[in-house]
Amino acid sequence: MAARNTAGPEAGDRDTPVPQRLLAVATRLFAERGYDRTSVQEIVEAAGVTKGALYHYFGSKDDLLHEVYARMLRLQQQRLDAVAGSGAPVEERLRAAAADVVVTTIENLDDAMIFFRSMHQLSPEKYKQVRAERRRYHERFRALVEEGMAAGVFATATPADLVVDYYFGSVHHLSTWYRAEGPLTPQQVADHLADLLLRSLRP
Repeated sequence: MAARNTAGPEAGDRDTPVPQRLLAVATRLFAERGYDRTSVQEIVEAAGVTKGALYHYFGSKDDLLHEVYARMLRLQQQRLDAVAGSGAPVEERLRAAAADVVVTTIENLDDAMIFFRSMHQLSPEKYKQVRAERRRYHERFRALVEEGMAAGVFATATPADLVVDYYFGSVHHLSTWYRAEGPLTPQQVADHLADLLLRSLRP
C-alpha cells in the first residue's frame, strides 16, 4: 500500500478550518476511489459540512483537484527557491534540490498519485495553470544544471532539458512503486536518485 499523507486533518477534527478539512477528505477519497468516482455529496458528508460551505471555499470539485496538487507544488517551489538561492556550490545545491523533490513527493504521495492519474480531468484553464506552475519549477531546477555546465562542473554532452526531463520522469513515477513498508526510507530513495543524477553529470 502506498504511503499516505498523515499530517492532514480529517472530518473528526472539528477545530480544523473548513478548507483544510475539505482538502484532507477530498484527498483521501480521490486516492481511494478516484476523482471521477467521488461525488461532491460524498466529500461534504465525510467532512461534516454543507455543499454551501464547500462552494464558499472551492468553486467546484475541479478546484479541489487543482488545490490538491497546487499545495504540494507550492511547497516544492518554496524549498527549491531557498536551495537554489543559497550560496552553496552548485553541485551541492543541485543535489539538495534533487533529493528534496523526491522526499516531498513521497511525503505527499496521495497528492502526486491523484494528480497524475486525474490531471486530464481538470478544466482547460486549470490544466493550463498547472502546466505553467510546473514549468516554473522545472525551469528553476534546469537553471542549476545549466549553471553547473557553464562553470565546467557538469558535463555538457546531454542537453540540460533532457537531463531534467529524465530525472523528473523518475520522480513522477514514485507513486506507482514506492511503498512505505518497503526497505528504503524516503530519504534513502532521495539520496540514491540524487546521487544517480549527479553521477550522470560528472565530466
